[in-house]
Amino acid sequence: MPLIHRKKAKPQDEESATNGTANGTPTNDKDEHRYDEGDEYDILLRYAQDEAAKLERGEDDEDEEDEGEERRLWYMPWKKVRTGSHKEKKVPADWLRTDMQQGLPSSEIEKRRKSFGWNELQSQEENQFLKFISYFRGPILYVMELAVILSAGLRDWIDFGVIIGILFLNAGVGWYQEKQAGDIVAQLKAGMALRALVVRDGREQEIEARDIVPGDIIVLEEGRTIPADATILADYSDKSGAKSKPIMEKRGRSNSASSGSSSQSHKGPSVLSVDQSAITGESLAVEKYLGDVAYYTCGVKRGKVYGMAACTAQQSFVGRTANLVMSSNERGHFQIVLDGIGNVLLVVVIAFIFIVWVGGFFRHVGIATPAQNNLLVYALIFFIIGVPVGLPCVTTTTMAVGAAYLAKQKAIVQKLTAIESLAGVDMLCSDKTGTLTANKLSLNEPYIAPNVDPDWFMAVAALASSHNVKSLDPIDKVTVVGLKDYPGAQEILRGGWKTSKFTPFDPVSKRITAEVEREGKKYTCAKGAPNAILRLSEFDPDTIKAYRAKSQEFAQRGFRSLGVAVREGDQPWQLLGMLALFDPPRTDTAATIHEAIDLGIHIKMLTGDAIAIAIETCKQLGLGTNVYDSQRLIGGGMAGSEVRDFIEAADGFAEVFPEHKYQVVAMLQERGHLTAMTGDGVNDAPSLKKADCGIAVEGASDAARTAADVVFLDEGLSTIITSIKVARQIFHRMKAYIVYRIALCIHLELYLCLSMLILNETIRVDLIVFLAIFADVATIAIAYDNAPYERKPVDWQLPKVWIMSTLMGVLLAGGTWIIRGTLFLSDGGIIQNFGSVQEILFLEVALTESWVILITRMSTGPDSGPFAWPSWQLLGAILGVDVLATIFALFGWISGPGEHAGWIDIVTVVKIWAYSFGVTVAVGFLYFILSRMRWLDNIGRRNRSKKDVKLENFITEMQRLTFVHEKDAQGESYYRLSSGPSGQEEKKASEKPQAAKAGSTRNAAEEAQKSEKGEKDDAQEKGNQVEPTEAKEGGDSADNAQGNEENHETRDASGDGQASS
Repeated sequence: MPLIHRKKAKPQDEESATNGTANGTPTNDKDEHRYDEGDEYDILLRYAQDEAAKLERGEDDEDEEDEGEERRLWYMPWKKVRTGSHKEKKVPADWLRTDMQQGLPSSEIEKRRKSFGWNELQSQEENQFLKFISYFRGPILYVMELAVILSAGLRDWIDFGVIIGILFLNAGVGWYQEKQAGDIVAQLKAGMALRALVVRDGREQEIEARDIVPGDIIVLEEGRTIPADATILADYSDKSGAKSKPIMEKRGRSNSASSGSSSQSHKGPSVLSVDQSAITGESLAVEKYLGDVAYYTCGVKRGKVYGMAACTAQQSFVGRTANLVMSSNERGHFQIVLDGIGNVLLVVVIAFIFIVWVGGFFRHVGIATPAQNNLLVYALIFFIIGVPVGLPCVTTTTMAVGAAYLAKQKAIVQKLTAIESLAGVDMLCSDKTGTLTANKLSLNEPYIAPNVDPDWFMAVAALASSHNVKSLDPIDKVTVVGLKDYPGAQEILRGGWKTSKFTPFDPVSKRITAEVEREGKKYTCAKGAPNAILRLSEFDPDTIKAYRAKSQEFAQRGFRSLGVAVREGDQPWQLLGMLALFDPPRTDTAATIHEAIDLGIHIKMLTGDAIAIAIETCKQLGLGTNVYDSQRLIGGGMAGSEVRDFIEAADGFAEVFPEHKYQVVAMLQERGHLTAMTGDGVNDAPSLKKADCGIAVEGASDAARTAADVVFLDEGLSTIITSIKVARQIFHRMKAYIVYRIALCIHLELYLCLSMLILNETIRVDLIVFLAIFADVATIAIAYDNAPYERKPVDWQLPKVWIMSTLMGVLLAGGTWIIRGTLFLSDGGIIQNFGSVQEILFLEVALTESWVILITRMSTGPDSGPFAWPSWQLLGAILGVDVLATIFALFGWISGPGEHAGWIDIVTVVKIWAYSFGVTVAVGFLYFILSRMRWLDNIGRRNRSKKDVKLENFITEMQRLTFVHEKDAQGESYYRLSSGPSGQEEKKASEKPQAAKAGSTRNAAEEAQKSEKGEKDDAQEKGNQVEPTEAKEGGDSADNAQGNEENHETRDASGDGQASS
């Protein structure tokens, strides 16, 4: 029976179908039957040839099935377009056949970039037009847009134009300020651009990494960061590829012949050594062979090769990881708060309109007549005064200006709503290295064994170090630089040494070894974790005891220790001593921690170091010494509520892995804490995303920056604390404006409602529109105000906001009613000679409302920060509004018909200014009293230490359960629930809660620390063999000392030795 393979042509292939074949694949009706005739194996080979041609073009059957879907355009509903496929776009195979010596031609670059975009990780870019349109959406804006329609229906064209102007002014200012802040951030990011060496047009040239396209030939060399996922083609010395071609062909055949991985013999020699710790957590550099993929953002530790860019950053391994934690389109808490305020104000407006309309019906007020006093005009007035149209604009501008200021302080805010989270943070989980410490290792006085020459000791330490000066890790660098204090060691090293074999740091053996020779004598030099050095041979027990005692002493002084040993020929190993390395605290850290405590922030140190070093570091930094082993604490057998008690009270965590960071954040959030987390690696991305405010520290990977809310370009805790203070100032500005604006809404709604019901009069709608303009234009300057900051984490406290705003609004309405009441007196009340009621009320309302912002901007609560004078921008805006309102009153502009054309004499104006000042003082006194009330200050605050013992224990136990598949004696399968693979450990660990219950939480924590010290050796050695990928964060403390120092928390040079005593 003949083999038949039919397939319907794609719509886009119809044109090519009429022209025969395309690249060897049948596309027309005649060729569709090419599998109907011929010998069985001819058809089979023909089919194989056609499928191979398709693969050459990067096509497959799945691509044809996933062509996307059709949808209608919202702006052209009669037109359908096909959306892109959800399947990841593949790079055509023929794009990956670039000539290694010539590289890509310049003419090809733009074509490929159009298909795959720039080689960079980036958040979804917003369409600026749609961003501008977004400033016309929301409950508050919808009310104003309804007012536009209503004013058009009433043919009130002045108000129609002015309201539209207000809408566009607010949208324009908000959009511009946010864009300007974004441009500043983008400019700073551009300064961090990675550069790459590529081959194009037959020559090597350096370009920005974002310019790389699929198929580019890249030169990867030690000391550089890999700019894209790249397939290794050949060693740099093999420019023609003659040596690499046979190996690549052999490996290709091997891969095709087996489904498993190819054997070592098919890979050829290792040509590159890559630090993948930021991706996999492995401290050991990974050896790469011809045909292997070197991953984007990893560092090259050894070798120089040609590679080919296999894809752009978005499709890379790191890119796919980053996409999992990319910001979603969910609304932030800030937007929810604004919408909630808008919805409440809208309900209040509708309620007032209903009351006024009911009263108007009893008064027989017309629906649309007379022109300035009808029900529709009443509704229009309440729509204008009842919702603060400038609220979205002012708050966005305030955050945008604040973000631009933070950017100048080397803190890039990825999204504006992160400012709100940063202001409310009460828990800061901080990396140690580079944030709390200076990240500058120094060599302290070493321990040198008796009868050992110090110069010989330092010479051996240098021999057991990497000699590649282009990419020395910090520990090797400080060892080599330390030779400056040992002239004798320098003389020894000038004696004609030759290195025959060098074995870099291995997280299993935890040491570096170098086989060297001089004058015919062979030596083996070793440097590494103290316990790793002790395992080299059976040393004298007294020597071991002294050695470990010194290691423990170093650890208690906060030093990392590295053992040094040497062997001549086949003679026994000789212990020479230990290097003492110290990463000193930053000079400003202790003072900054004290300031953080004053600000209500609890700092928790996270480090890969062992507990003894972590405790000593906490002492030096002024932190507490409640430091726990994260693995034993979180993964132990304690009840869930007790684990959370420990975490909440902890001052630090030792031997931290990235997954521990995530768990610490999750548990603190369950207790109601707003948590900030610092991180730098790809595997920190989940915890950065999980945190309320993820902070990517200086030198962080692209994936960490993408996941973080804030990216810092400068080291140190002081930068973070400064940013928190600035965020609180920004938050205070927004909150001050919201209190002010709600008070204004209540003021006019209450006064005008009573005025319409009692007097059947209102302030003219034209003047109402200008009152709205003055209220918003003046207070846009609040974004530039010198705001104070709270001394404890901030909350919106909406109940408190509504109580204060309502009472202030009632008092303002009372002040307006008093001045209106005096006008009924026989002598004219406040009017000295003549004046318009409309203009008098307009001026009093404009003055008092513009001055109220000077009250709400003050921080007078129990936890308020230092007093700050108003900025000149705010004072200037308020003065400008006051002058303009006074001119309106003096000349009776748009006041309607009246005596003297609505003019007011100067004496009356002076009286109104004096009276308005008195009303403002009364409002200020009320605000001060309300702010000092402790019960009111606590209303609406987040419960930052809530505890539900039963729920926490249940969640923890559920997380420990797992399904186990087993078979009974008859071979029948069944499933059962198990508490996890480490049942014995959990059983032992379950005894710890008994101690916790017998004493206090702190006593139990101390017992956990003591048991940790007694079991450290075995736990570390077993842990290294079971989970080598956990070395990224220095999980095995000191023994990772010679790993990838670029990752801040990887090193602990004292490790086994210090914890084994």
